[in-house]
Amino acid sequence: MCEALTAEVVPLLEAVRFIEREAPRLLATRRLGRRGRPKWLFGVQSEIRREPLGVVLVIGPSNYPLFLPAVQALQALAAGNSVLVKPGDGGWEVMENLMGLLHHAGLDHRLAQVLPESTSAAVAAIEAGVDKAILTGSAETGRLVLQHLARHLTPAVVELSGCDAVFVRADADLDLVVRALRFGTLLNNGATCIAPRRVFVQRSVATELEGLLARAFAERASLPAPMRLRPEWAGMIREALSGGAHLVAGVLQDNDQCWPPLILAGATPEMRLLNHDVFAPVLSLVTVADDHEALDLSRRGRYALGATIFGRNKREARLLADRVDAGVVVINDIIVPTADPRLPFGGRHCSGFGSTRGAEGLLEMTVPKAVAVRHRAWLPHLDPVQPGDANLFEIYLVASHATALRRRIRAGLEVARGILHRRIHQTSDH
Repeated sequence: MCEALTAEVVPLLEAVRFIEREAPRLLATRRLGRRGRPKWLFGVQSEIRREPLGVVLVIGPSNYPLFLPAVQALQALAAGNSVLVKPGDGGWEVMENLMGLLHHAGLDHRLAQVLPESTSAAVAAIEAGVDKAILTGSAETGRLVLQHLARHLTPAVVELSGCDAVFVRADADLDLVVRALRFGTLLNNGATCIAPRRVFVQRSVATELEGLLARAFAERASLPAPMRLRPEWAGMIREALSGGAHLVAGVLQDNDQCWPPLILAGATPEMRLLNHDVFAPVLSLVTVADDHEALDLSRRGRYALGATIFGRNKREARLLADRVDAGVVVINDIIVPTADPRLPFGGRHCSGFGSTRGAEGLLEMTVPKAVAVRHRAWLPHLDPVQPGDANLFEIYLVASHATALRRRIRAGLEVARGILHRRIHQTSDH
């Protein structure tokens, strides 16, 4: 109950508050002033409007059936769209209750509807025609959904699988690292897209960290009962163990049941376990010499959703964060700071594209429209080209872009004379 409140209800309410507070400003028409406007466009006033897309299809996951699809649906509604929500497995009742609250608050039933949980419901909605799809799911699901969307040229935001990297620097607080890895590995029984999966620990502290993790998980009851892993995940773990890795914590049985968490040390990036989205409490430790090797090995993975860095030297940790290839990076904490409603969330590479949540997520629910209004009657570009026009534009380029101020001033005066001469000549012709 506590985990559901902290992982789903609390961040959802904070996201609602963010929408209430920020949506009017973010969605307002933005009028562009004179600054930055090309001089040859004087007399033109421009503005950028954010317009709703129309119908947004939200395809939710099963691991967080309330928070993730609810934020996306509410942002879509706030931007002026109607919403269809296809919940993940086991999520229909949760979404139906949420929609009931929205309808009770006065939302028109036609603007927000819950579809069945079946895959066919999402496919039918896409075939019927939606204006954008927002998917949270595995990379495999993402590929299938995008195939359907591509036939209709329907845009999408896809938040897909993770195999998140953790960087443990030599100056890290190892007690903090252990507490964070324990929390992140066991959160939601390991079914969290930005849970830690690959830990790149510097050699000088690797042995100590293994010992601390072994003691930490030996001192606490893991889960009330063993859990069964998918056969392909169990097979990857056995491959890693036969390839030189060893278990620091947890037990894997022959029938694919395990006592989690499973923590493997001595892993290498070539192992399949470190290149797949294993959605279970499984953690692999890779020993590295320094930040450079850690970055190099981490980039060999296909997924780039989130990453975590531990180090007492915050300046060095920030420099490392600049170089990490991931959608979100947390320093000296894990997972929880990503619930900040102001932050966008999204992956790279096989972890997807586009953003959900935050200002960027809200704007994903809109399409920009540029409007330019001419307020002056003189429109020389509509007239036939005159003999001196090419030379006039050559001088204009100097006036606008020359590095020397004196050249720009001199060219500017020539442009003014050329325009005056052109208008006199044009008047005499009429």
